[in-house]
Amino acid sequence: MIATPQALIFDLNGTMINDMDYHTRAWQQIFNEDLGGNFTWEEVKAQMYGKNQEVLVRVFGPERFTEQEMQALSLEKERHYQQAFLPELALLPGLPTFLERAWQHQIPMAIASAAILFNIDFVLDNLNIRHYFKAVVSADDVTLSKPHPETFLKAAELMAIEPTNCLVFEDVSKGAEAALNAGMQAVVLTTTHQPAEFNHLNNIIHFSANFQDGFFESLIK
Repeated sequence: MIATPQALIFDLNGTMINDMDYHTRAWQQIFNEDLGGNFTWEEVKAQMYGKNQEVLVRVFGPERFTEQEMQALSLEKERHYQQAFLPELALLPGLPTFLERAWQHQIPMAIASAAILFNIDFVLDNLNIRHYFKAVVSADDVTLSKPHPETFLKAAELMAIEPTNCLVFEDVSKGAEAALNAGMQAVVLTTTHQPAEFNHLNNIIHFSANFQDGFFESLIK
């Protein structure tokens, strides 16, 4: 039996909402149509982690863009993403009930994401779920991206909860690794990656396609 965690920390994209294909498609459009690339879907998908500026540097090298150019490309990409995804915007099945139960049990919750605040606000405000979260940590709030633990440690600090008493929800191995580096256990949502891709990590206590299986009901007592 797993003890009820003292706090819950959620990654956003791919964890709370199943939107990673939309991010991949938006980047592929930017890379190929705007920047003259010829990247396949799989090549772009492999880069879907970290801050937007880090994605651009990984793909095009550190000398291609100025900081201002990367900021402009980042916002353009997010506008493509938001326009395409808004009609499909919804929490993963079972998550509305899970958030409400945790909130009713007064378990503090945070979002800790590599997304820019522009995208986090897009989700929180369109779904009207901002009231559930005691803290929000975005790409704008950290220096070092996942798998560095800074994002999750800052969320724990803002909630005034010891890191080892926080449970993280993630969908990618870099995020689950960041949780491990923060001393936190993790639950993985298999929206974009399969359990075998997490075999190198020993902090994962559950895999699930959504928040509907019995594990989530037993987690909050």
